[in-house]
Amino acid sequence: MFTEADDKMIREHFDDLLECCAPICRTPEDKKLIVDTFNFANDAHRGVRRKSGIPYILHPIAVAKIVVSEIGLGVKSVAAALLHDVVEDTDYTVEDIETRFGKKIATMVDGLTKIKKASELAGSGSSAQAENFKKMLLTLSDDVRVIIIKLADRLHNMRTLGAMSVDKQMKISSETIYLFAPLAHRLGLYNIKTELENLSLKYSFPEDYKKISDKLAETEASRSEFIDKFNAPIIERLNENGIEFTIKGRVKSIYSIWKKMQRKMVTIDEIYDLFAIRIVFKPIPFVPEKTQCWNIYSIITDLYKPKPDRIRDWVNIPKANGYEALHCTVMGPGGVWAEVQIRSERMDEIAEKGFAAHWKYKERGKGENREGELDKWIKEVQNALNSPTEDAVEFLDEFKLNLYTSEVVVFTPKGETITMPKGSVVLDFAYEIHTNLGNKAIGAKINHKIESLYTPIKNGDQVEIITSETAHPVLASLDHVITAKAKQKIKSFLKKERENNLANGMKLFEDALKERGVTPSARVFHKVLPAYNSTNKDEFYVKLGAGIISLDNLDKVLKENAATKLIKYWSLQVSNTIKFFGGSKSDNQKTIDEQIKVAQCCMPIPGDEIIGFRDDDGGVIVHKKSCDEAIMLASRHGEKIVPIKWSSEKIISFLSVIEVRGIDRMGILRDISNVITGEMNINIRKLQIESHDGIFEGEITLYVKDKKDLEHVMNKVASIKGIESAKRVSDEYKHNVAANGTKQA
Repeated sequence: MFTEADDKMIREHFDDLLECCAPICRTPEDKKLIVDTFNFANDAHRGVRRKSGIPYILHPIAVAKIVVSEIGLGVKSVAAALLHDVVEDTDYTVEDIETRFGKKIATMVDGLTKIKKASELAGSGSSAQAENFKKMLLTLSDDVRVIIIKLADRLHNMRTLGAMSVDKQMKISSETIYLFAPLAHRLGLYNIKTELENLSLKYSFPEDYKKISDKLAETEASRSEFIDKFNAPIIERLNENGIEFTIKGRVKSIYSIWKKMQRKMVTIDEIYDLFAIRIVFKPIPFVPEKTQCWNIYSIITDLYKPKPDRIRDWVNIPKANGYEALHCTVMGPGGVWAEVQIRSERMDEIAEKGFAAHWKYKERGKGENREGELDKWIKEVQNALNSPTEDAVEFLDEFKLNLYTSEVVVFTPKGETITMPKGSVVLDFAYEIHTNLGNKAIGAKINHKIESLYTPIKNGDQVEIITSETAHPVLASLDHVITAKAKQKIKSFLKKERENNLANGMKLFEDALKERGVTPSARVFHKVLPAYNSTNKDEFYVKLGAGIISLDNLDKVLKENAATKLIKYWSLQVSNTIKFFGGSKSDNQKTIDEQIKVAQCCMPIPGDEIIGFRDDDGGVIVHKKSCDEAIMLASRHGEKIVPIKWSSEKIISFLSVIEVRGIDRMGILRDISNVITGEMNINIRKLQIESHDGIFEGEITLYVKDKKDLEHVMNKVASIKGIESAKRVSDEYKHNVAANGTKQA
């Protein structure tokens, strides 16, 4: 039961919300709607408390406050936020909401109500998160505010995540970084995106979060001194030119710093652009805002020399989420690079409040019509939702692809501009123009030069698609295209062939095993699936049936030890009991009859922070916590998370890869080998070096016992004369290198 203190606390929080809503309550009916929905929700949640012990109603009040104060939505959104958990957590129905508050608010609440509990989906092969998110997106065509309220709900849950168990923190943080932060980015809600990212890092990697936070605090004084010194001449020159403006320094978010450290494999001391300067100006009437942006840019570059390859012109061609600004990087005092962001007041509000600000300026008739790309994106989501080929998990993965990406602008043969995600290939572009164009495409002319369908398109390219009436989509294209639209259209075309290919592949495999006297089993598939680059049986059968793979080397695959063999190095914690694998154990400890598998995507070694996932065969797959695949699995199947940690039994060594780079000289290869095998007695599996123009780069694959062992190797190698760097290689790093075509960030 609630106490008098609880009721007083609830009333104080609601009064604070009413004060925040004063600017949007234009009529007495507006305020009455907010009061009525609060009273209804307060009664519905009466007596219920959150994990932290506070009255549950404080959560809807907090979400409503975020909706109005931090995002800028209106009265109906506040009402829906106050009611968003009523249908899910109480006996009231959507029909009850509609009867009391009307169809619009009832539709919004329905979109915010989860479709099923995770327990109802257990064993169905589906994902509760995917199903719920897909249901929420079904309201997109009617009211995008539903998704924005959901983001506010997630933000408050993240702000109060400390009250949850560690497993729940990992699950919710993974969902947030995998889907909700990119969605906030796509809707232009940068402040919310940044806070969601930071909070996800705080609970997923608390030590890393604290180290970066402490480092930023330590350097705050010197950073402030530099910003003041950097800003002084800019302020003087802008004032001389009669420009009204505000200027301030902004430190990069903790998450963005951490991500850059992971991507570049460097320490925080090696990152030079830790902050940016933002100039927000009051525009002069009758002068285009972009002209004024470039004028300010000219003033700044008269003072500081710009870095030519770091100009970002989002005033002439805004981002797909509507973001407009002019960014440049200039050399400041003391040889320090600094990023400068130039925005008008309108651009700044759109950057801060995203979608809500778009519609505000559209209704006022100010600025150019910039929401076209957002409308196009919403239409694409609607088309994907209406596609019969997508289940919820497939849809979620495809939807994720186009949320959080940089963009390039390319031209059609007629000179029309098309905005595409960075990394798009020719085939993505073809499907963006028209489905039939993509289905019949066989190549393209890029800047009048013939290229393949899988050639990446770059900013400013002019692309003409070449077609053939006999052409049709192939399964292999799915490995090359990156846009959700292209993937959906290719899958739709292949849908009719899939069932036949699956049945044919299954028969081919069963016949092949029968010829060899082998019975299909989990052990067989543990060998076969990774050997044929397949993640599950269906994918393997379809590839086999379609002729993408053959069984020519099946005998060799079956004779090899499975890549996911039992590892004797681990201890697994289940239900708070530590259970060891291999090594000595006391009489009251029992070996668990299940396999522990090292994920090949990230290859964790002792010392890495790890997380385990129960697989379909009852085993446990272990990933690094920072692995993209692990974050995706936790976001979709949080119920399969298995707490796991390294044991003290050091029985075997683990395969790891380091990249070396330096100045080439005679004997460098011998010195590296002597240090690793001679001095450290470590077994090298592969050593590959390539030299060009006096610089060499290479990779060393070797066996180490743990992360500390690997770091010791890297330090020793880095100390060799001529070695510039020795860094651990991850799959994510390799992917970024391949995508960017360079090893420099």
